[in-house]
Amino acid sequence: MLEMNEMLRLVVEREGSDLHLSVGKPAVMRLHGTLDIVDPDILTPEDTERLMREITPPRYQQMIQETGSADFAYSYSELARFRCAIFRTRGNIGIVMRLIPSKILSFDQLGLPKESIIEMLHAHRGLVLITGPTGSGKTTTLATMIDYINSERYVHIVTIEDPLEYIHPHKRAIVTHRELHVDTPSFAYALRGVLRMDPDVILVGEMRDLETMEAALVAAETGHLVFATLHTISASSTVDRIIDAFPVNQQEQIRAMLSVMLKTVISQTLLPRASGKGRIAAYEIMHMTPAVANLIREHKTNRIISMIQTSSKYGMITMDDYLISLYRRGEITAEICMERAHYPSEMREKIMMSGGGGAAVAAEAF
Repeated sequence: MLEMNEMLRLVVEREGSDLHLSVGKPAVMRLHGTLDIVDPDILTPEDTERLMREITPPRYQQMIQETGSADFAYSYSELARFRCAIFRTRGNIGIVMRLIPSKILSFDQLGLPKESIIEMLHAHRGLVLITGPTGSGKTTTLATMIDYINSERYVHIVTIEDPLEYIHPHKRAIVTHRELHVDTPSFAYALRGVLRMDPDVILVGEMRDLETMEAALVAAETGHLVFATLHTISASSTVDRIIDAFPVNQQEQIRAMLSVMLKTVISQTLLPRASGKGRIAAYEIMHMTPAVANLIREHKTNRIISMIQTSSKYGMITMDDYLISLYRRGEITAEICMERAHYPSEMREKIMMSGGGGAAVAAEAF
């Protein structure tokens, strides 16, 4: 069977996104959103154990023994870096390695409308959330935003990540990177200490728990621009997720804080291109306006989607409107457009009004 470095080389050369190593299956990579065999040999428990030891530092091997999993970054020669997830499954070792792009993408390459978020990137305080399912490109989007601030503003940026993915050199800004289990034990612990580091901009890799959410809100409230990620699929579900994480007796206070401190929610997903080559991102963008703030305070987050639909002049767009624009440009198929829509029945009507082969697909979907 292939050695680990040979498999990683193939992932890089073929522009794959992830390498999966599971006992009882051949090694596969995710290529343009689907799984493709890298090496036909069936992996044994001994194979995955050996491959794990090749790439895993001793402290993380100990963590796997104690907790059953570990996450860290691995550098393959000077060609690429990978985010590694090592875990136990039915007593055996499983490995997933995600390729971290070596080049930070521009806003145009992301497909993220720069003009709609540029004001937010120059803010001096507030909370910015990038949300979406695992593998939707949240870290890549954050890296582009941090690189813009690094290039344009004389500030101190502190990133707290698990593991550290993009490494930002000092430009106009000073950039301090902190990695979980290497530089700090947890997001919440790092956030409590970061305020003593005189930061202007703080990046939190993920708001995983109540303690981290609370610390991030406090940091935003005390005059810092805080970026973080959540595994939610829309602006309204993001607001609800944060509020519901807190005890009932604190939720009114959190609603009030969010209505003031939340600046922007960008929800995103990655879609296979209609050409079959590569993937393209779709976004929902919500900025805080007095009207949105009022909906949050008055327990009317279910109306946020309607507010986004009528607020395009503020740079907002719903996921479904972004999807239909991609479809009309021929970037994605009607099937994908319907599959990822938040409101499929309305999407069906939009596709049918657009004409073309997608109209038949939309008609058959219902």
